[in-house]
Amino acid sequence: MDILLIAGLWLDGSAWDEVVPALRDLGHRPVPVTLPGQGDGSPAATIDDQLNAVVAAVDAAPGNVVVVGHSAACSLAWLAADRRPDKVSKVALVGGFPPGDGDRYAGFFEVEDGVVPFPGWARFEGPDSADLDEDARRGIEAAAIPVPEAVARGAVRLTDARRHDIPVVLVCPEFTPAQAREWIDAGEIPELATAKHVELVDIDSGHWPMFTKPAELARLLAAAARGE
Repeated sequence: MDILLIAGLWLDGSAWDEVVPALRDLGHRPVPVTLPGQGDGSPAATIDDQLNAVVAAVDAAPGNVVVVGHSAACSLAWLAADRRPDKVSKVALVGGFPPGDGDRYAGFFEVEDGVVPFPGWARFEGPDSADLDEDARRGIEAAAIPVPEAVARGAVRLTDARRHDIPVVLVCPEFTPAQAREWIDAGEIPELATAKHVELVDIDSGHWPMFTKPAELARLLAAAARGE
């Protein structure tokens, strides 16, 4: 099965470089998605441009697909399910949550000169980055691509209630499945509270398991694709 991989803020498709071969070894076809404004040299890209790129990747797959979103890109994965509910067989969310209709894509970081630059590691101290050594931190920061303002401040629009029928796997890195369940039950993640099939799985990592636990992440995603 095709597994579309969408990296979060500041990351391009190379973020999945160690996950891709592991997924291939497990019998799947991983497809890292290059997002406009995050790897293709389009600083004026919008949230609609990014969504169109993801939907095009969904449409290009020969059959149904699993769409994986990491961090803020969980929004794009959920939007893809909303736009193509007959084509997306499962959504896997890694370290993030689906937005509600009208929410901003990533309104929680500062804009500077029309882009959202990587804010530095002080913003991610604690469980988010505890498993990243200094070399990993330097590598991620050096490769970080500023996110266009029209992406970060873009409004999410959800239109098709059939998205709630699509099974969701929430991969919990810097938070636990128990914490995620509390947030869902408390109504803090309305889209997951409304989804009919939600599975919570744990991974012992910080916010970027594609760098620190790529083989384990690949196994979890492959299991999700197989319906395990």
